[in-house]
Formats: sequence, C-alpha cells, structure tokens
Amino acid sequence: MLALVLTVFLPLNRCVEPSAPRNDRSPEPAAIPPGWTRLFDGVSLKNWVETDFGGQGRVEVRDGMLILGRGDDLTGVTWAADEFPKTNFEISVQATRLDGQDFFCGMTFPVIDAFCSLIVGGWAGSTVGLSSIDGLDASENETTRSMDFENGRWYTIELRVTDDAIEARIDREPVIRQALEGRHISIRPEVRLSRPFGFASWRTKAALRDIRIRRLNDAEPR
Repeated sequence: MLALVLTVFLPLNRCVEPSAPRNDRSPEPAAIPPGWTRLFDGVSLKNWVETDFGGQGRVEVRDGMLILGRGDDLTGVTWAADEFPKTNFEISVQATRLDGQDFFCGMTFPVIDAFCSLIVGGWAGSTVGLSSIDGLDASENETTRSMDFENGRWYTIELRVTDDAIEARIDREPVIRQALEGRHISIRPEVRLSRPFGFASWRTKAALRDIRIRRLNDAEPR
C-alpha cells in the first residue's frame, strides 16, 4: 500500500516547479492611461538618437525594450523630436539593470530654464538622487538615498517637474522631493549631450520600456 502511495505522489511532486524569481520579468506594460503619451514605440528608435558620448555601448530595440549596452563609460539615447516641455510634466518609465553595478537609469530632463538628472542605482549600484543641486551631485546632496536594486528586476520610475519642485517615486514609493526656490539646478558635464531629455547608463547594460509623458494641468495639486 505504501508503494502505491509513493507512485501516486512522486510524479505530482516533480510537476511542482519553484516559482520563477521575481526579478526575471515583470508583467508587460499595461495599456496607457488617459492623458499620457508614449515616447517609445517599442519597435524602433523613432524620435530618439543614440547619444554620441564616445565609448558608448550598442543601443538596440528588442522585444519591446530599448537596450543600452555596457559602455565605457556612458551609453544612452536623447530625445530628438518636438520641443520638450520645461515644467509641469510627469514622466514614467520602467527600467532594469541587466548587467553591471552602476546606474541603469540616468534620466536628464528640463527644469524651467535649467536641466537636471535623476540617477537610479549609481555609485556602486545603490545611490538614488538628483545631479546636481547647488553644485553637489546625486551622492552628495539632500536628495541622496541608498536603495537595493536587483539585476533583471523591472522598476517603475516616476518623475514630476513643476514650477516649485522636482519629485520622484520608485515603485510608487516617494524617494525625492526637492524644492526649487533659491536652489541652483544643473547637470554634470558628462551628460550635456542628453539635453533636453534623455537616458543613460554608466558601465552598465540596462533596458527601458513603457516610456511615457503627461502634461500637468492647472487644477492638479503641486
């Protein structure tokens, strides 16, 4: 009788596989909500150009992803279509670090009459912050924080720029709110070619998808 029980349950045990690691892949991007516009079509580099940093890795589009190959040092893409808004806008992007140990999302964006960069996963892989505030980069100013990032896991990164502040969230968690009054906003010279809007990775292979923008209306809270 015992032998019969074993023959029944052993095949069932073989069928139960461990669940896939949660950092393998997140679900595909959902349909775009009302009010948002896609900036990346998932099949081409339309409206983007590869950023000629020098020493950059290969940029390719595959399986709905914009892949930034590992470079020496920076690899990136820059927006090359219509004029980009300077304030009162929100950006959402899904990003993942495929290989490497540094930032996989360096997003450079306008801030009224200046530019700034949101760094995710920099300085050996864990630093999040804005570069630069009063001349201090993302590892040195009050926006600096440390977070753990898993290679291969997708993170939803949201950025909001208004006349008053720069705000950022990662996976819906608020990580930055930087008031603008009385502060000097700038970028590091390495990413000048990312203006007016662009993404870059540092010695890291990264992937981006579901890049979108929406303009904020006057009725929304700032």
